[in-house]
Amino acid sequence: METVVQHRKIIHVDMDAFYASVEQMDNPALKGKPLAVGGGSKRGVVSAASYEARKFGVRSAMPGFKARKLCPDLLFVKPRFDRYHEISKQIRKIFFEYTDLVEPLSLDEAYLDVSTNKKGNPSASLIAQEIRQRILDEVGITASAGISINKFIAKVASDYNKPNGQKTVNPEEVLEFLENLDVKKFYGVGKVTQAKMYQMGIYTGKDLKAKSEEFLTEHFGKSGGHYYRIVRGIHLSEVKPNRERKSLAAERTFSENISSEIYMLERLENIAEELQKRLKRSKVAGRTVTLKIKYSDFTLQTRSKTLPYFVSDAAILLETAKELLYQEKMKNSVRLLGISLSNLNTSNKDKKEKEKQEVEIIQLKFDF
Repeated sequence: METVVQHRKIIHVDMDAFYASVEQMDNPALKGKPLAVGGGSKRGVVSAASYEARKFGVRSAMPGFKARKLCPDLLFVKPRFDRYHEISKQIRKIFFEYTDLVEPLSLDEAYLDVSTNKKGNPSASLIAQEIRQRILDEVGITASAGISINKFIAKVASDYNKPNGQKTVNPEEVLEFLENLDVKKFYGVGKVTQAKMYQMGIYTGKDLKAKSEEFLTEHFGKSGGHYYRIVRGIHLSEVKPNRERKSLAAERTFSENISSEIYMLERLENIAEELQKRLKRSKVAGRTVTLKIKYSDFTLQTRSKTLPYFVSDAAILLETAKELLYQEKMKNSVRLLGISLSNLNTSNKDKKEKEKQEVEIIQLKFDF
């Protein structure tokens, strides 16, 4: 008889069409109408779509012009990220009233480990239901949830009864649930791996489970062992409240291709200022500056430079981005520019290094 890990009670809470829901909440005139947050111009991109728009096939990351073709009555609104951050903080405050083990994945979703919780409630399903109701009553938008024994199953389950619903996969239901799951739903199975599995006749969890660990390792390398375990309900990743951010970025897609370096520098200045705001809001700095360039033929290029000190200032970000821009000649006209900062001072090692640098700067000031 097969066994699965049963000692955790994990909830995955996912807001329903978060950006669009916030816009509809703040502007009642938009309620019930097909709505897209993003740009509807030739170069615009949909950041989020309301459920009314999704019925027409409108999805996030879709070009604005394509979304308009699918839904001629589609309404576009510009994103208001400060507002989304504000709402996200309200929601997280509710989460922390139940457990300190909260792992945000983005502004609109998070894992909660409620195996032991502040309310002393043994039912993770009832906790999820209470949290969803509180988000509706106190914030004004709906959320869906998945509840199970590990993060993977909880995340998959949260999609089942969207919007404004939840699904619990109890320990005794886990193996059957995984067997009926399409392999594209499994962690680590992207489009390429999915196509490869389909070619091998592996369409569901049941098909995947029928393969030996040796077979999976032979055909999928190290990931094979991961697939072998996860289809048996073995996913030991813990809910990590202090999930380290790896990088922060800001980028812009232009309404018209640009080839003038003067115009590029003007855009980079705005991007650097936006990135500085995000860094200050997150209270982080970093050492590796990366310039992202997407050309008019959609080819992508990145150029990076690692500095000997932590930075978060827009002027330094801009100067480094300029240096990277002039590093080699442009291949074509440009449709997108972006700046990202990585090697952040979020690890203990980096924090100590930053403190050391700060001490050295203070000593230099005293020397003067």
